Amino acid sequence: MAVRKLNPTTPGQRHKIIGVFDTITSSTPEKSLVFGNGKTGGRNNQGHRTMRQIGGGHKRRYRVIDFRRTKDGIPAVVKSIEYDPNRSARIALLYYVDGEKTYILAPNGLQVGQKLLSGAEAAPEVGNALPLGKIPLGTIVHNIELRPGQGASMVRSAGTFAQITSREENYVIVKLPSGETRKILGTCKATVGSVGNSDHSLERSGKAGRSRWLGRRPRVRGVVMNPVDHPMGGGEGRASGGHPRSRKGLLAKGKKTRAPKKHSSKYIIERRKK
Repeated sequence: MAVRKLNPTTPGQRHKIIGVFDTITSSTPEKSLVFGNGKTGGRNNQGHRTMRQIGGGHKRRYRVIDFRRTKDGIPAVVKSIEYDPNRSARIALLYYVDGEKTYILAPNGLQVGQKLLSGAEAAPEVGNALPLGKIPLGTIVHNIELRPGQGASMVRSAGTFAQITSREENYVIVKLPSGETRKILGTCKATVGSVGNSDHSLERSGKAGRSRWLGRRPRVRGVVMNPVDHPMGGGEGRASGGHPRSRKGLLAKGKKTRAPKKHSSKYIIERRKK
């Protein structure tokens, strides 16, 4: 995986750094796993705009991703690796021996034609999904469940990975990409390996138009607004705006928003690094 820096033939090309598609083997998605994905433009069911800075953008079709990996003991073969416009990672199309087809997130090193397996009997090899309690210590994993059978909810972005550090009775200690160390039930599933497209963080848009293609409208800073519109607005000249806060006056940049008595806090051993 690599990135391309283009020659500065135009102002938009000058700073643009884009990913390459050398790992992608198919440009047409599996028809049975693709659905229309309408857009709201930031508006609710009454047509009122409830979210700012949303609108436009290219049409996308949603690919259904199997985050549960419940087909235990049934082998599958990687048929193709494809682009997904809805996420930063690449996706892989699996053909199971019983005829079913699913998409999964493509980990680094996954090859077309590779055989995958899920369940407690699976070997801890790249792409296989198995309970955390069955994965050796020190292994790199992604697609981690928080509750058994719920489906993966953590470590799904391009290039991310977590590491299994130790075990404690029914729990496994996992170090997450944020630096947080957390206890997770050993019966929760995870996929071996790191998420593919690891150079995604090196990409640079190059121009404002690429944000519009993604459905992101321009954002106006609070300090350039009037006091009636934002707590940080107003002032003579270019005022700093005071302590950073949101449009509704909620403090930003440092204020803790996590509930102090949240039930899951007892599973967190070490907080994420600042």
